[in-house]
Amino acid sequence: MHLESDLEKPFAAALKTIARRADLKSFVENTPHLKHMLQLAAARYVAGETRQDGLEAAQKLIARGYATSLEYIGENTSLVSECEAAAVELLALIHEAGRSSISSRVSFDLSHIGLLLDTELAYSHLMNLAAHAQKLGVQLFISMEESAKTDRILSIYHRAVAKYSNIGITLQAQLNRTPKDLAALCDSPGRIRIVKGAYQEPDDCMIPRSSELNLRYLELVESAIRQGHHVSIATHDESIIEELLGRPLQNNASVEFEMLYGIRPDLSSKLRAEGFPVRIYVTYGHEWYLYLCHRIAEYPPNLFQAVIDTVSNEKVESVQAYT
Repeated sequence: MHLESDLEKPFAAALKTIARRADLKSFVENTPHLKHMLQLAAARYVAGETRQDGLEAAQKLIARGYATSLEYIGENTSLVSECEAAAVELLALIHEAGRSSISSRVSFDLSHIGLLLDTELAYSHLMNLAAHAQKLGVQLFISMEESAKTDRILSIYHRAVAKYSNIGITLQAQLNRTPKDLAALCDSPGRIRIVKGAYQEPDDCMIPRSSELNLRYLELVESAIRQGHHVSIATHDESIIEELLGRPLQNNASVEFEMLYGIRPDLSSKLRAEGFPVRIYVTYGHEWYLYLCHRIAEYPPNLFQAVIDTVSNEKVESVQAYT
């Protein structure tokens, strides 16, 4: 029986709702045995809770021939003090990554550094991070969030990239607005990461998972390349990847594949072995619960692996799966 038609979509929606329930998150964090079990499942997708965990995983991947992007997990931060703390952590990550040459890219959500509270607060933090990153040769990458934030995110990005060219932006193929958003970036010097999009959105503003969405994704990649952008193809969808590999990707040196840590390491290894540049998106931090929920929600069969991991009583080191 295939779950997708009857159960996968409502299951994914329910899990995304669970991920946002502060009471459930608190219950997990304050129930030691349950927390331990779920941390074992999260370890497949999250390098660890500390900056050093993320940097060590990145270093091991780089030794295997991969590029990396590092993210300190967090979003929708609602207190100024927490936004300040996140910005301090990101700044420390930028400095350590720059000094060690472990990674040339740091990614984050603008809502982690103040977007929910004040657009100017997020912009101020971004400008400070970008100034330090540029001096150290580190690229910053802004992740995309729910469509209700898209205008504010793009507005901040347009302002920031006009001053610092070392900032990239993520676009979601599932949103109806994205082709116009891409066209508006024609003069932007920043790299563009294209994802399908994993957020729950109103039906009238998005394309559901379908062949139509796959076609939109392919069109966005080719449009971004034609506009002269460096492009990160951020998908684990093998059908899309195979289609792209069958097309003459213009200026291949500007194109890379980007995949999440712990997701389809076999596919990442295959692409790297065939000579394609592959970047692994490595996450770390205390917000592993939310991240685990998202990884299962975007591909419900990951629940089976999560159950196996929780009862194994051994922490998974996904980096070992990359050859």
